[in-house]
Amino acid sequence: MSETTELPERESMEFDVVIVGGGPAGLSAAIRLKQINPELSVVVLEKGGEIGAHILSGAVVDPIGVDKLLPGWRDEDGHPFKTPVTADHFLVLGPSGSLRLPNFAMPPLMNNHGNFIVSLGNVCRWLGTKAEELGVEIYPGFAGSEVLYNENGAVVGVATGDMGIEKDGSHGPAYTRGMALLGKYTLIAEGARGSLAKQLINKFQLDEGKEPAKYGIGLKELWQVDPAKHKLGLVQHSFGWPLDMKTGGGSFLYHLEDNTVAVGFVMHLNYKNPYLSPFEEFQRFKTHPAIRGIFEGGKRLGYGARAITEGGWQSVPKLSFPGGALLGCSAGFVNVPRIKGSHNAMLSGMLAAEHVAEAIAAGRNNDELVAYENAWRSSEIGKDLKRVRNVKPMWSKLGTIGGVMLGGIDMWLNTIFGGWSPFGTWKHGKNDAASLEPASKYAPIAYPKADGVLTFDRLSSVFLSNTNHEENEPVHLIVKDMGLQKSSELDVYSGPSARYCPAGVYEWVEETTGPKFVINAQNCVHCKTCDIKDPNQNINWVPPQGGEGPVYQNM
Repeated sequence: MSETTELPERESMEFDVVIVGGGPAGLSAAIRLKQINPELSVVVLEKGGEIGAHILSGAVVDPIGVDKLLPGWRDEDGHPFKTPVTADHFLVLGPSGSLRLPNFAMPPLMNNHGNFIVSLGNVCRWLGTKAEELGVEIYPGFAGSEVLYNENGAVVGVATGDMGIEKDGSHGPAYTRGMALLGKYTLIAEGARGSLAKQLINKFQLDEGKEPAKYGIGLKELWQVDPAKHKLGLVQHSFGWPLDMKTGGGSFLYHLEDNTVAVGFVMHLNYKNPYLSPFEEFQRFKTHPAIRGIFEGGKRLGYGARAITEGGWQSVPKLSFPGGALLGCSAGFVNVPRIKGSHNAMLSGMLAAEHVAEAIAAGRNNDELVAYENAWRSSEIGKDLKRVRNVKPMWSKLGTIGGVMLGGIDMWLNTIFGGWSPFGTWKHGKNDAASLEPASKYAPIAYPKADGVLTFDRLSSVFLSNTNHEENEPVHLIVKDMGLQKSSELDVYSGPSARYCPAGVYEWVEETTGPKFVINAQNCVHCKTCDIKDPNQNINWVPPQGGEGPVYQNM
């Protein structure tokens, strides 16, 4: 498309509230708004082809959020909370053995009894039907690609991405201009490292005075296992092998209904060694003697990966900006030691909705929801995050053994003294991109070849995610400076993008003219790891055409 080509004017639609993201936070906000005032017009934009298509989580859900949002849900048929937790196991893994930690030694907030093992995608599908029954308009397959501002610089809505753009940037025969969705308030609930949230945080300096945002990458497979090995309701977490004691991370196994087991691996993205591969470490984890037997004779049904916010209390940016607010994982409300965020996402959606409804009832619009920002730290969300605020920085600075032990003591003290600890509040330090060290300090890692039975390669895994992108469209992974990618990402760090990406998107290919950086954008599962971990912050993830990406089932 040439610079002189004039774009057709966008069509626009006006609502009281525009919500970007059909996850637990966005849908809870929409439902709560309609509960408070059924006359409010509310729209939810979801970049996935359907609600739940891009949702990936463990997941063990603390029902505090859904209990507050939909108090009578337990008496209904058809809800997705089918598997209550029946047993909690915590393991420390060594290269060939394991040690189970006694439950009585664990801080009370780590207890999962009363929680439910679920597919969070199915929870969102269920919440989507609840929202629609109340009159919420849901537009799946439309990615919010641009923030719209008024003359005073306040947010007045978002625009969806243009459709039908060819790879060279020209307008194809199916070209359609995106639509402007305008609202009195705009709520951003895109999940971890959302593209619009990133822009808003930068524009309004919402992270000023906060600790850097921190992330992990979560990889998950869904298996159907031998019924004799299935233990309905069992929740098992572990840390240790295959990671060394300086690299943060852990695993989970959740036994759901229908003889299915969700197995996952979370690796903190502040790791230093550029030769590490989270995907390969996940595959190695499944070969541990305490783990592999569960999957023998089983069948892998699904695969996916997603970035997880891990900064917690210290890293939560200012939530309000002129015209809107951040919700859920866009704000960073995951409780890291519990590996739970959906309860806080739902609570934040409800809290924001209450302040939005109050503002609209008072005749306000497109101003700053300061009361929402002022309320969250004293709410259930703040109380949940404050008690665990030191777990991640302690682990990062002291290593796995020292960090986990001191973090456990700190959680006990925070529980006993209502959020107070003699350790105060530790800082995170640098961001995850800056933690990577030059390849010259490390030796390459020779990971075992996949056996196709217990361990798998990336491409067969991506196939199970049902990921699809149009081949003839612009690449949605924007490299800002290709020269820097060669001189630094490859020459200094030995091309870590080929290893940190869980979907085989990036590779360095040798050609006669030298190494070429190849981006297989059609493989992208929208995990955002590249946007976080590239050592130069040289890759910018932006939404592809709406509806594209993974289509997760029961994940």
